[in-house]
Amino acid sequence: MQNFFGAIGRWYDRRTARFNRPGAVRHAAWLAPLLFGALSLLLGQDNNWDLRNYHLYNAYALLNGRIGFDLSPGQWQSYFNPTLDLLYYGLNRALPAPLAGFAMGALHGLNFVLVLAIARLLLPAPDAADRYRLPLLLALAGTLGAGFLSELGNSMGDNMIALFVLASLYLVLRHWPRWRALDRGAIGWLALSGLAMGLGTGLKLTNATFALALCVALLTIGGGWWQRLRLSLVYGVAVLAGLAATAGHWFLRMWQTFGNPLFPQMNDLFRSPLALPVGVADTAHLPHGLAEALLWPFIFTLDGHRVSELVMRQLIWPVVYLLFIALALRLLAGRLRSAPAPAAAPAPAADADGRTRFVLVFFALGYVGWLKLFGIYRYLVPLELLAPLAVWLLLQRLCKPALARRAGAWALTVCAIVVFPFSTWGHSGWTANGFSADDPGLPDPAHNLVYTAHGDPPMGWMASLLPPQVPVVALAGGFPESPAYLERIRAIAASRTGTHYVMLIGAANHEEITLEKKNLLVSWLGQTGSDAGCARLERMMKKVRFHVGVEMLAQPDGPRCRLELLPPYRMDLAARNLEVRQKAALDLQRYGLRVRLDTCRVHRAAIGSEPYPYQLCEVGR
Repeated sequence: MQNFFGAIGRWYDRRTARFNRPGAVRHAAWLAPLLFGALSLLLGQDNNWDLRNYHLYNAYALLNGRIGFDLSPGQWQSYFNPTLDLLYYGLNRALPAPLAGFAMGALHGLNFVLVLAIARLLLPAPDAADRYRLPLLLALAGTLGAGFLSELGNSMGDNMIALFVLASLYLVLRHWPRWRALDRGAIGWLALSGLAMGLGTGLKLTNATFALALCVALLTIGGGWWQRLRLSLVYGVAVLAGLAATAGHWFLRMWQTFGNPLFPQMNDLFRSPLALPVGVADTAHLPHGLAEALLWPFIFTLDGHRVSELVMRQLIWPVVYLLFIALALRLLAGRLRSAPAPAAAPAPAADADGRTRFVLVFFALGYVGWLKLFGIYRYLVPLELLAPLAVWLLLQRLCKPALARRAGAWALTVCAIVVFPFSTWGHSGWTANGFSADDPGLPDPAHNLVYTAHGDPPMGWMASLLPPQVPVVALAGGFPESPAYLERIRAIAASRTGTHYVMLIGAANHEEITLEKKNLLVSWLGQTGSDAGCARLERMMKKVRFHVGVEMLAQPDGPRCRLELLPPYRMDLAARNLEVRQKAALDLQRYGLRVRLDTCRVHRAAIGSEPYPYQLCEVGR
């Protein structure tokens, strides 16, 4: 067995030898983002739930003065800081959708470059066999994480803010020798690092856990306590400045408009009259009790739904968690013996100047902050990108170099393979215009009003495609409605003297959409032009699960057969639409509104090639 693993290792070294030269690092730095852009193209048009709910709408609302004009079309998330969403929205306005998707994927691919740069600082690798190859492979392993790949090229933001976290960490490591002196130049670089972290935190407040973790980790740098405290204070002030730059304008707008800078979140503290006095926080993904918290990496690895609506296959977190426990036990044993624990090998150069200790402390504190506040897997993307590097650093501290190299290679290879095939948050086929909808032909947009009446499926993105003169008001959509909120709805309704409407999701059978593609495929393969071909096609359909059967056609010319959906996959669209209308009619009764069911009309809308028809019905009191 040892010979087998040795042979695999030698084969692996030979196959990756080409990466062990300076040119490979330079080429990878510009090629990797392009490859991630290409992968984003292959995945298709971003079509995630949050995009349809608020990412598209929030940027549109900010740029078109709709804050306070509409009322929560994207539910309570309508009032998240939209600054980060401006990039995705702007790319889709300026470029054809496929180019915008490529650009987003390439930008996300810059995380590879930053992890590579960080790894090169932490792994000087005096061994010529790994000097350039090892940082490259660790950066690749980081970008093969389940969370990062699930959001590649999409609008959810976690991959984008990871750039700010990694940039901040890189700047601290890059200028490490300066922190002892802390002269004017050192303060400038440290402030730039904190500014980068603060900018990312303002764009998405979930970054705050990483900002705090890095600020505390600075206290582990050598020197006196006052020196370390100065480092932490300079960094913290710079973080606040960055946060103010990207989020200050939004906090001020929310305060002036609603009386709560985080509206409607934390309304138990700020007491805006337009929302109930509740916290509005997602705690569904947090561990239940201390025992679960201590076993959390194993629990969410076995049951991915505990930390995500999307099941993500991964093994990296139990591995890195066990290695941290092993390191903690070794350090504790050394303390109990009142002497340093015997090292299995000479400490690497990265440990000599404290950089490795700093990164591991940052990583551990970032994880604990995430565990305490969120428990949502995709918020871990910045640490997931660093997890393979953390595994390697931990093994170097725990094992002899040869064993650490072998164990790390096998562990990280297995962790990378387990991720595939990876899941995503939703895509559709590409079209030149990513988001489209038919004009509903409202008779008097300056005086009309449109309600929405359900939070799922989300309708926020549709608000950005309606005539701009029409306010959109969400009812029964999950917003923590207060009496003042209901009064605001009545005031908006009273000011719109034209016809009022409710916009509802329309039924679409996605199996019928793929049926046309399947019929084109079997026709191109020549299986529908003869009785013999139709017989072969029928036998094939009985063996594969395409949700279709073969229907013979009684016509002298043309195809002899075609594919038809099996009965369980057919859908009565009119009946489904009526169900949606009737449900909305009951919900709107609570607001004193009546849906005129006989006026409902179905209109076309789509995200990429995926249809999302909508219904528009007149509403009376």
